[in-house]
Amino acid sequence: MVDAVPKAKAHISVEGLTMSYGDFLIQRDLTFTINHDDVFIIMGGSGCGKSTLLRHLTGLMAPAKGQIFYGETNFWNVDSKERERIMRSAGVLYQSGALWSSMTLAENIALPLRAYTDLNPAQISDVIALKLALVGLSGFEDYYPSEISGGMCKRAGLARAMALDPEILFFDEPSAGLDPVSAHLLDELILELKDSLGSTIVIVTHELASIFAIGNNSVFLDPETKTMIAQGNPNELLANSSDPKVRSFLTRGEEGSI
Repeated sequence: MVDAVPKAKAHISVEGLTMSYGDFLIQRDLTFTINHDDVFIIMGGSGCGKSTLLRHLTGLMAPAKGQIFYGETNFWNVDSKERERIMRSAGVLYQSGALWSSMTLAENIALPLRAYTDLNPAQISDVIALKLALVGLSGFEDYYPSEISGGMCKRAGLARAMALDPEILFFDEPSAGLDPVSAHLLDELILELKDSLGSTIVIVTHELASIFAIGNNSVFLDPETKTMIAQGNPNELLANSSDPKVRSFLTRGEEGSI
């Protein structure tokens, strides 16, 4: 288990969070800390609420109960304009990449730059070229999503998520639909970008290879008890956890996928 740290030292603190859709409870009593520079993994079995938790952290869904702090700011106790301001320092990579199919890669990346900055067209073009270079897609500015591979679409989506130089990056199942080699390359890219940008990374994933390769902190959500049953470094949980559900999840590759 990881000791909680004061909110001022944390990037994100979650305290007593309950998530629900009306009367349908998703998770309750979630309390954990995401530290600056963490690669934080949200993990658990199917239907446990991993993506729902991501929606709460990114301002898309309000808690039924509990609090989320960005630094010392109570995220859901401020008005929508302040939440929007906070989220401008974050980037999100959705499961599919979520690129607009009718737009080129350059046009996709330009969207947040045009919406939230005063950069002129030449400056925007420079930023687009830089972000595509960071994800290994130099020269692909004029390609449409349908003209590139799934792995390249994920990288283009990552370039767009980084457009505003975010302090924190959220990923929803980044390796979904990728072959093992492409998934491994994406993991390496995430670590490289973390080191170069100094960003905090939060990842929803069930992929064991990614969990153990890049995660240094985590929370484990249980769909049966509808609460968290473990938190900490995934490799340490594998070595030390006595909870059968946690051990079954983290060793399932030895017994076949679930």
